[in-house]
Amino acid sequence: MNELMEYLPLMIPLVAAQFALLGYALYHILSHKTYKRGTRTLWLVVTLVLMNFVGPILYFIFGKEET
Repeated sequence: MNELMEYLPLMIPLVAAQFALLGYALYHILSHKTYKRGTRTLWLVVTLVLMNFVGPILYFIFGKEET
């Protein structure tokens, strides 16, 4: 338990960043109709299933349409 408390100050900002990135990715997916690759359903599934940074980052690299 003591070891977990040592890493807590590092984990809190990472978890906050993860949820912020996930929230922004979901907002962007739901508010746009066109994507470079795939469909809205595909990107929702990828983002939610791989929500540990990987899903949102994949969306921003491969799915987000440049405006």
